[in-house]
Amino acid sequence: MLTPQRRDVSAGAVAGLLGGTVLSIAMVTQGNLPGLLGLKLLDLGQALNLVVIALHLLIAALLGMGFGAIFRYQPGGYAATISSGLLYGLLWWIVGPLTLMPLLLGQGPTWSLKEANAVFSSLIGHLLYGGITAFSFYLLISLYLRARPETETITPPPQAPTKRIVILGGGFGGVSTAQRLEELFAREPNVDITLVSQSNYLLFTPMLAEVASSGLEPQHISAPVRASCPRTHFVRADVESIDTDEKIVRVRVGKSVASEALSYDHLVLALGSIPNYFGLPGLEANSFTLKSLHDATKLRNHVITLLEEADSEPKAQKRRELLSFVVAGGGFAGTEMIAELFDFVHSVRRYYPHIQSDEPRFVLVHSQDRILPELSAELGAYALDKLQKRGIEFFLNARVAGATPEKVMLNDGREILTKTLVWTAGNQPNPVLKTLPCEHTKAGAIVAEPTLQAKGFTNLWAVGDCAQIPDVLNAGKFHPPTAQHALREGKVLAENVAAALRGQTLKPFKFRTIGILVALGHRTAAAEVRGRRFSGLLAWVMWRTIYFSKLPGLEKKVRVAFDWALDLFFPRDIVLTSNVLTPTLTQMMGTTQMNGITPAKPATGMAKEN
Repeated sequence: MLTPQRRDVSAGAVAGLLGGTVLSIAMVTQGNLPGLLGLKLLDLGQALNLVVIALHLLIAALLGMGFGAIFRYQPGGYAATISSGLLYGLLWWIVGPLTLMPLLLGQGPTWSLKEANAVFSSLIGHLLYGGITAFSFYLLISLYLRARPETETITPPPQAPTKRIVILGGGFGGVSTAQRLEELFAREPNVDITLVSQSNYLLFTPMLAEVASSGLEPQHISAPVRASCPRTHFVRADVESIDTDEKIVRVRVGKSVASEALSYDHLVLALGSIPNYFGLPGLEANSFTLKSLHDATKLRNHVITLLEEADSEPKAQKRRELLSFVVAGGGFAGTEMIAELFDFVHSVRRYYPHIQSDEPRFVLVHSQDRILPELSAELGAYALDKLQKRGIEFFLNARVAGATPEKVMLNDGREILTKTLVWTAGNQPNPVLKTLPCEHTKAGAIVAEPTLQAKGFTNLWAVGDCAQIPDVLNAGKFHPPTAQHALREGKVLAENVAAALRGQTLKPFKFRTIGILVALGHRTAAAEVRGRRFSGLLAWVMWRTIYFSKLPGLEKKVRVAFDWALDLFFPRDIVLTSNVLTPTLTQMMGTTQMNGITPAKPATGMAKEN
């Protein structure tokens, strides 16, 4: 029996071939209709055109395999699959006719409206291919599953007592656990699933830097937990305490509301991490973090406010201080953030006539001798070189020692005059975990078994950033706290919880990192996928394609696709979404009196407003 992944890739290849065949027929009958990636039939004889069609069908099958591998089969999601196919076709229209073909012809990418209009006819073919491929993909797998059902549901005893599973945390690990539990216990009403989280949405954190730089709308990278997990009881609350002896979690929904007790049979810890400021003076009060939508929008509004102030500031030195942006930490988050800030400020500078091109300053402070230590030394050097050539400064082998509202102090005595410090140089597990009577790492993470159980417990589980999970495929190493790991950890954890309730054998979590991608701004990126290294525009396309496919829900995919399409042709938005106060009548009257003007008395017998 095929694994689900191989099944989807195989079905994608066949579906892509069908979509390519239909498009090839249209190319032959229409004559001037371009095919995939801009391929055209030439007036060079039937034999050569057959070669073009064969190449076209090969590309169609390969793209179909990519569709199956990225979007996967979702039961009951016919409309969503077809919509994903249309978006997939749109994406390859941007990659092919707008980007790759011009580059192969020695030209630049055709990203202006005028140039894009010249190849607009090929968009029809790509949308046709995407729609037919997606339709065929869903139909093929549906027929396959009817012939060979892949799952069997174990029906519990009629009078089985209710089992309560409580999940703490609404990030990738927590939500993926809940979703898989819903699938496993779809026909078992005696299993109750509860998820507790401070926020009522699942945040797609890999795109958070684009929200901070006004590239994406905040709500477009977040999905309501209630919609993502419809059969899970969701509670928006803070976790106060956990009693593992009594099997009770105490949560508080609001400050003025008494805490509530949730009993459990199995408890899943997916509380993630919080910033670690290491006790450095002034750091917490004078820095921005990038953990939530609030953090991203707060930073965005701060940057726009500084641009507004700098445009009205007559002194050049003061403008430079206002326009100095410092990021601490040279990992993925810090590197992507400094690149996005650079792109944002320079893309909107046209709106600020008094800001000179050499006045904005961007500095990244990193404690090691190279940035992006998760990548190979070659790609790390590539990223450093690309960003330095753009004008970003790097203070390597340096640490932030403290901060004030006006400057950042480094451990070597240097100071940077700035009003903006973004802190990405340290995280720590949620402090609630330290109160649990189980083994912890020095940082406070839960020490977990390969089965994802907390060491020494059979009903306490840990996943994601708050857990140290051994890598059984690499002795002595542990799984990194990344989204791709948390998603898969959550699914395996759910399957092990189900196995524990059914008296079955647990399985260890086994996973090899598929790839590591980092966006470097200006339509460039660096990536390592299955041991192969990519950089530049191709890596950027891979970054967008892979993360786009992982966005939760069709609606979010559509919204992000439109945001990205707009970003290709238009500058980013500089509308402030906070700190814009509407004065009250009392404030307006007070201001008027201060200016020596007596406000008129309201007339009697005024007509009522309808």
